Amino acid sequence: MRVVLQRVNRGRVSIEGHTVAEIGRGLVILVGVGPDDTQSEAHWLAEKCAGLRIFEDSDGKTNLSIRQVNGEAIVVSQFTLYADTRKGRRPSFIKAALPEVAEPLVKAFAEHLESQGVPTLAGVFGAHMLVEIDNDGPVTILLEREASA
Repeated sequence: MRVVLQRVNRGRVSIEGHTVAEIGRGLVILVGVGPDDTQSEAHWLAEKCAGLRIFEDSDGKTNLSIRQVNGEAIVVSQFTLYADTRKGRRPSFIKAALPEVAEPLVKAFAEHLESQGVPTLAGVFGAHMLVEIDNDGPVTILLEREASA
């Protein structure tokens, strides 16, 4: 499972001109699922996102987690995180999980993040979304956890 998280001042997800999720200070989290991923990877990554100390304290040091700053999150399914671009010019996505595997794990990730004390909204799985990210810093972090055998 792969996660790209961005610390934001504001984030919004729209579909066909209608806002489906909007937050202020917090994280926009793009989630990609591999074919062998399980709830274990989803829970581990959600806990990691909730606890990462990437927000500034009063001294300007990155010492605070999203929970400590009362931030919010938007979770967006992003199968393109599994793009294979080694050959040619058109990415292959065969390493991404099929929708019937990915959708419940993205949902489990979002629910577990919420259970960690982070108010969490989500995009719409499989929809064409406009994701607006007002990246703060910029801070962008890639997290990955391979499915355990």
